[in-house]
Amino acid sequence: MALRKYKPTSAGTRWRVGNAYAEITTDTPEKSLLAPKKSTAGRNVQGRQVMRNIGGGHKQKYRIIDFKRNKKDIPATVKSIEYDPNRTAFIALLAYADGEKRYIIAPQGLEVGTKVISGDNVAPEVGNALLLKNMPLGTVIHNIEMQPGKGGAMARSAGTYAQLNAKEEKYAVIKMPSGELRKILSSCIATVGIVSNSDHALTRAGKAGANRWKGERPRVRGVAMNPVDHPMGGGEGKSSGGHPRSRTGKYAKGEKTRSLTKDSNKLIIQRRDGKKLSGKAKK
Repeated sequence: MALRKYKPTSAGTRWRVGNAYAEITTDTPEKSLLAPKKSTAGRNVQGRQVMRNIGGGHKQKYRIIDFKRNKKDIPATVKSIEYDPNRTAFIALLAYADGEKRYIIAPQGLEVGTKVISGDNVAPEVGNALLLKNMPLGTVIHNIEMQPGKGGAMARSAGTYAQLNAKEEKYAVIKMPSGELRKILSSCIATVGIVSNSDHALTRAGKAGANRWKGERPRVRGVAMNPVDHPMGGGEGKSSGGHPRSRTGKYAKGEKTRSLTKDSNKLIIQRRDGKKLSGKAKK
């Protein structure tokens, strides 16, 4: 991916670093794979605001993505690499041999004209989807299922990937993007490769309006509020506001939020901070 640094012709472009979209091959999406996306502005079905700082933004349509990769043993050709406003990664349009078209999350290095395939025991090449138990150790993967047949749920954002570290009887040991080591059923499917658009984190908005285009409204700091509105509010002058916490009083730094009795704790070998779970938590 290539970044684009803008000339400082205005205050908004002086610090702006954008995406050059060098990998994108078309700006026209596949009509049959579009779905309407209604803007909620953070309101629920009763019209009450349940999420703050949401509203406005550019009108978008949802691209239907194939996270399951369940069209097995049918080769597909990459027709285009496209931008998706609903995610940080790019997407690829596949045209299958039987005529069907589907979108997938585009891995890094996938090009137009490349052949990809999914199946239980296909070659572990970039863009191919196969069972974890049939992959060689050390394979870099993304779009990983947590339950067989449910569809990829992990390592889907721009530049992320996981690695297959070991295989056991029923489970495969995966090193997650966070550094966590965990077990996943080896009958789950994952896609080979690193997710595209890896330099996404290096882009800079340049001005507040760029976030308004994305539907993000201004967010008021807790220390700038009154005590009735936020636990960190109030005080004379510029007070620190005490220990950082959320609007509802939950600590923002240091407090463990994961349940010790969560069922999937037994599948976690090592947490992302390098600590192993205690015997009590593994039960």
